[in-house]
Amino acid sequence: MKEKIRQTLSSLQKNSISDKRLTESAVLVPIFCKGGECHILFTQRSNQVSSHKGQASFPGGTRSEGDMNLLDTAIRESWEEIGLKAEDVEILGELDDIPTTTGFVISPFVASIPYPYKFIVNHREIDEIFDMSVSTLLHKAAISPERYIIGGQVAFSCSYEYGGRRVWGATARILKQFLEIFQAASGAR
Repeated sequence: MKEKIRQTLSSLQKNSISDKRLTESAVLVPIFCKGGECHILFTQRSNQVSSHKGQASFPGGTRSEGDMNLLDTAIRESWEEIGLKAEDVEILGELDDIPTTTGFVISPFVASIPYPYKFIVNHREIDEIFDMSVSTLLHKAAISPERYIIGGQVAFSCSYEYGGRRVWGATARILKQFLEIFQAASGAR
């Protein structure tokens, strides 16, 4: 499946956003196989961080001066937040840049990671790590429509909820695109 996802991502034209008013950031969308199923790893942000407190997110953060590019940002931040080593990350491709209502633009990178993995959680930034199977996220019962305003315009997306966990906002918009990629790669509808 990993190669099919890589091929599907490579055939897409990434929608990049270049807007000096937005703060550049990047995340990894870590996927792995567990019990014969594809799973996606999420983090639950702590209440000690400056923005997006307590929200489900992907590991990542704001670009620093020392980062050569946004992929470096995603990998560095994943190491800082959850102890994911760069050599254990296999980049499969990129998703569209996503603007947030809080002034960021997120560049998401889909990555295959090993499972099981000995994560080291930085509790100043992350409360915990959790995962959800792709099949669970694709189930209609897990999806709820959402309406939000970004850049003064109304937009529609969805949130995902399962097992007391809720993924919404920019993370849900990134997740939605990944799930569409996954479905295209697997031939599922």
